[in-house]
Amino acid sequence: MPYFHVIVPEELRDALRRHQKVGYGTLITLTAGAIVDLVRDSRWVGGTPGVLAVLHTWTQRLAFHPHVHCLVDGGGLSDDGALWKEAGKTFLFPKSALARVVRARFRDALAKLCPQVEVPRHVWQIPWVVHIATWGHGEQAVLDYLARYVFRIAITNNRVLDVDANAVTFRYTDRAAKRPRTQTVSGHEFMRRFLQHVLPAGFHKVRYYGLWHPSRRGQRDNLRNVLLLRQPACPQAASTDPPRQAPAAETDKAPQPILCPHCQTGHLRLLCRLSPARPRGP
Repeated sequence: MPYFHVIVPEELRDALRRHQKVGYGTLITLTAGAIVDLVRDSRWVGGTPGVLAVLHTWTQRLAFHPHVHCLVDGGGLSDDGALWKEAGKTFLFPKSALARVVRARFRDALAKLCPQVEVPRHVWQIPWVVHIATWGHGEQAVLDYLARYVFRIAITNNRVLDVDANAVTFRYTDRAAKRPRTQTVSGHEFMRRFLQHVLPAGFHKVRYYGLWHPSRRGQRDNLRNVLLLRQPACPQAASTDPPRQAPAAETDKAPQPILCPHCQTGHLRLLCRLSPARPRGP
């Protein structure tokens, strides 16, 4: 599952700080939309993926640094919903293409939504930073991603090493040197750094797009059936005991197993019935 890290240039951060609700929401939506459009391109995958997007606004030293993390399916569902198209193991699409699309769309959206904001022209010419890496496979990879990015805040208690009446000392990771370091700042400076990452009231920092959008539940169910049909049937283990001959009366009354309507070999077994959490009448 690819992982995307889209960072806005430093010259845009003041504008995002002044227009947080509009700016943050636009950045998340345009980033995820660009990913979906590129994956749908027949040159790369040719199908609709699922995208989970998370907004972060901080660095390890609590500086203002807005960026978006995305977890993306390693493939996409065809338009007719009948075929799952796998992406390459280490390649989904060129990261330079994503950087260009997000930069152009954000430029147009910012000019429309916040025409009073003046942005230096070179911001729309320099390359934006996009990082793409394979995150993992299966349910565990998704859980690891959720634990690491979705529920993280600007700083956790275990990174705060010392607090007194005048200063706060905390630990951070120096990315360039790849080693832990410590920094001591005044209490007022620490609060200023921390509070700038409090999001506007009612803002959703975690959003779903593509196949993971709530409106695509039907397509997700169809995709689940498609992937299940692609799995090979598990052969039943051979038993050394002779088969037990059931009485004729028992055989007549015993319910016959339901065959799978697709492969006609596997048996369907009812585990439980699922009902809506809030059932509604007709």
